[in-house]
Amino acid sequence: MEQTSEQCEAVLSRDRWRRGFVCPKCNNTQYSKIRSRSLYQCSQCRHQTSLISGTLFASTKLPLTIWFLAIYLITQSKDGISSLNLSRSIGVSANTAQRMKHKLQQTMKDADDSLKLPGVIQLDDAYWGGKKHDGKRGRGATGKTPFLAAVSTNLKGHPIYMRLSRIKSFSITEIEHWSFNHIHRNSIVITDGLACFSGVKKAGYLHKSIITGGGYESVKLPEFKWVNIMLGNIKNSLHGTYHAISQKHIPRYLAEFCYRFNRRFHMESMIPSLICAAVNSKPIPQHQLKLAEDWW
Repeated sequence: MEQTSEQCEAVLSRDRWRRGFVCPKCNNTQYSKIRSRSLYQCSQCRHQTSLISGTLFASTKLPLTIWFLAIYLITQSKDGISSLNLSRSIGVSANTAQRMKHKLQQTMKDADDSLKLPGVIQLDDAYWGGKKHDGKRGRGATGKTPFLAAVSTNLKGHPIYMRLSRIKSFSITEIEHWSFNHIHRNSIVITDGLACFSGVKKAGYLHKSIITGGGYESVKLPEFKWVNIMLGNIKNSLHGTYHAISQKHIPRYLAEFCYRFNRRFHMESMIPSLICAAVNSKPIPQHQLKLAEDWW
């Protein structure tokens, strides 16, 4: 059933003020509502605030119904939805759809940044993009973006969570830093014999290194089954859905894929959880979207 603006506002109000209105300036709970301007006025300090101020939806000129529809389409599309297709589906310009998508992707990324992978973790190195015609080949080729692919599995070997993280380079220091931020203390990490992965052990985690020998046969090793499957899925999904992805936006697209995967067993709660995350997120102005992402 299509939601009305009033229903959308009720959802935002519930997620933002779970125990009722709280003035952002003096924390008073008494207020009056200025219906002509859709503002809440504090009865004590007279500070006026809107339901969307200080949230991801701040300063938007679009109805909340459009935002909610965009959230539905982005979370429920298995392989993602391009900005162009999103614009056609919700009836806004391509540029507007792209800004909305990037803001929601950033919210997904922020929501998963605090997640530390538990269990047995399959960790592998990967690259996104092709090389430029400057004579450089291999790992250091220009135009390729390095990132880590990690899949957390349970004792039965089934995948639980996934994390795709862009990094500066495959160095011991970078892997050590990543491990501190994204691995649960009681986890076991399995990697190939790439020298930089010694950073996992240096960070104090249990680490098992397997010399694969490279080549196609190494992909078939059961120790790396799920991380290889996930890498194949993400590359096929992104190549099939998007014409091109800017390097500075890659972390957002990777985060979107992970967000859906990590919540695949709770599809019914994915929409309300993203709405709640957006309400409790800080505003993301346009100039921030244009800046390169932090590595972590």
